[in-house]
Amino acid sequence: MNTEHPWKLKLRTPASWWGAKWREALPTGSGTIGAAVYGAVHRETVMLTHGDLWWQSRTPELPDVSGRLPELRRLMMEGQEAQAEPVLVDELHSKGYDPVMAVPLPLGDLTIVSDVDAGFKHYSRELDMQTGEVTVRWKDRGAAFERALFASRPEDMIVMELRAENQGSIQARLSLGLHDPADVKRPPERPEAPLPTEAETGSDGTYVWYAARSDDGTDFGAVARIIPKQGSLTADGPEAVISGADGVLVLLRMFVHGRREQEWKRLVAELAAEERSYAELLTAHVRKHRELFGRMSLDLGAEGRERSNEELLLEAYQGEAPLAMQEKMWAYGRYLLVSSSREGGSPCHLYGLWCGEYRGFWAFNMANENLQMIYWQALSGRMPELLLPVFDYVERLMDDFRLNARHIYGCRGIFIPAPTAPDSGLIKTVTPHIIHWTGAAGWIAQHYYDYYLYTQDREFLRERALPFLREVALFYEDFFMTGEDGQLISCPSNSPENRPGNRAGGPKGTTVNATMDFAIAKEVLTRLVDGAEQEKLYLGEVPVWKDLLGRIPAYQINEDGAVREWMHASYADEYHHRHQSHLYPMFPGKEITKGKEPALFDGFLTAVKKRLVVGLKEQTGWSLAHMANLYARLGEGNLALECLDLLSRSAVINNFYTLHNDWRNMGIGLSMDWAPFQIDANMGWTAAVQEMLLYSEPGLMRILPALPDRWTRGRAHGMLACGNIEVDVDWDRKKGHLAVKLRAASAGSITVELPAGTGISDRAPRLRESAANGIMLTGEDPIRVQVELQAGQPVVVEAAFQ
Repeated sequence: MNTEHPWKLKLRTPASWWGAKWREALPTGSGTIGAAVYGAVHRETVMLTHGDLWWQSRTPELPDVSGRLPELRRLMMEGQEAQAEPVLVDELHSKGYDPVMAVPLPLGDLTIVSDVDAGFKHYSRELDMQTGEVTVRWKDRGAAFERALFASRPEDMIVMELRAENQGSIQARLSLGLHDPADVKRPPERPEAPLPTEAETGSDGTYVWYAARSDDGTDFGAVARIIPKQGSLTADGPEAVISGADGVLVLLRMFVHGRREQEWKRLVAELAAEERSYAELLTAHVRKHRELFGRMSLDLGAEGRERSNEELLLEAYQGEAPLAMQEKMWAYGRYLLVSSSREGGSPCHLYGLWCGEYRGFWAFNMANENLQMIYWQALSGRMPELLLPVFDYVERLMDDFRLNARHIYGCRGIFIPAPTAPDSGLIKTVTPHIIHWTGAAGWIAQHYYDYYLYTQDREFLRERALPFLREVALFYEDFFMTGEDGQLISCPSNSPENRPGNRAGGPKGTTVNATMDFAIAKEVLTRLVDGAEQEKLYLGEVPVWKDLLGRIPAYQINEDGAVREWMHASYADEYHHRHQSHLYPMFPGKEITKGKEPALFDGFLTAVKKRLVVGLKEQTGWSLAHMANLYARLGEGNLALECLDLLSRSAVINNFYTLHNDWRNMGIGLSMDWAPFQIDANMGWTAAVQEMLLYSEPGLMRILPALPDRWTRGRAHGMLACGNIEVDVDWDRKKGHLAVKLRAASAGSITVELPAGTGISDRAPRLRESAANGIMLTGEDPIRVQVELQAGQPVVVEAAFQ
């Protein structure tokens, strides 16, 4: 194997995108605070962000419009969708409901102006994902300079060091201020966003400070302490001026929702008490960061890991993302989630921690795909605690979600709108395709129950998962209608964000019986019954849920052999679309597999192929990542990798951030004048790689279920399977070897399915030695190995590729 450290992103150019340089910056984050390093030599910008700083929200009282629901339903059942679709929306507008969704607010910019003598040479900037450290390097007059910076996870503090090869050669000015409005690039026809008011900056040499006023009347800002090694330190207005220093340490803390004078005083006292060096602070941070990031490792045997991002992208543009880029993109999605998510904070949204816009485009938690994709990697990547912010977030907003259910649909339980922000869970986007999609709560419920399945935390199951699923079920009990045949009807319904193929130019997606509605409901109710019976909770309600389950209509296949997106004879499928909502039972759900439902499985495979072949120009960065996960779940590793290749050629920029669509009009993906920034595809890439390496459900795991031909050898260590089982996989197809190591937290039985075409190796002494653990083999292809696990005792299964 290539042992070179693969977890570095290396660039040969600074951020250069006119009007939106923040999108090309290199990010670091503590899970709560973030910094984005642009990488300029002379005038450097570090954008500062805080996960709790949001603004521009307007939350009026939500009126009760549920009395109009019967009219809407009558029109829908009569086939008058166009008349039905605006009923609830118009009623909300008629009652004066005019909310505004909150968006993240960039906290400010740290600016460093350095002297330049002869001009830079040997420039590079680098992100070490194992440490979260961003470093910018260059030479001037033959001498080396560098800046290094990280966001400390234990301290929630930005730590930066300026370094120079020659003594006394650092000449620099540091200041704090508003995030540069010139660094904002608005989509076409989008109005200019307001700016924070009452910005104030200052310096006394040792400290620089800054604050501004948000629209809620509170202040936000930062204080930085400058500690030079040798040289002099003075103040020039709001700037700290450093002359003749050997090195400089900068410590920066932020505040939000405070009063500037009080917060400045507090932060100065905290910074003055800090006596540790850069190296000591970095060591403390890396201990926390690496404990998460380093739990799982991936090695695909890539060559050329030392190459820059620019070089790797140029190769990807020729057709295939090189292995080194595949490894780095997997690690980057993991890094971004670790850096922008932590217990006690808010969940990672479409911008992570690094929104550089004053009115971010789609900069919120979007739960009709995107929030879920961001967190798909967490469990199989052995970072379950990173899901806790999602659960904390929705539980904080439960009263709003209950009010949505009552006032929109007259139902008990909860209705979670697709888009939400931390300040309010009330429905803020008053459009039919948002109001008529009721699946967000059930989709989030999948994460709740999966968290239990992977961690085996029964207290979490009893105290948090089952109560949440019950709230979802209460909504279903009241919301679903009953047809003349006794089966359930979902109305109004929406399959995000598609519309039937024979409804072009008509309603924007308001339908009856979207397949996704019932797929999510079936999963929620099945798990709720299982969990409630196991824990002996809600036993009086279980019969109601079982009755609902028995009346959910069966999935349907259309004339093309594909699973139908709507269970309604009047609606034709529309393949030219990026969302693949109706495939939920196969992914991210686990209801449909080849072994359980072979005919339906083929229908799902046909449906996803139609989306890629027929609807390529409708795809986006995140939808290609979703499709890669779908193909992985279908066992189609080469097709999964093809989707990642398409993603790398269309929606990945030089710092490896993903965009919504191809901004260069190359014909891959949705055509838009504006390419919104969103990192869900980064996370989706990571999840897809893990799907190709491991599938698990209670009692069963599949090893390398979708191994692409190009991955001839590799190591994936530290994955997590259902049952709280840690899994290591090593393979080399050229040498014909496969080894699987399992470590369980508690005793239990697991069936391990090996890849098709493998057999138990004659050179497997460890397998024979494990016979006492009850390993049993089947004669099938793929071979299944039954393993009895003991707590803390590793078991190794070795096999041979034929």
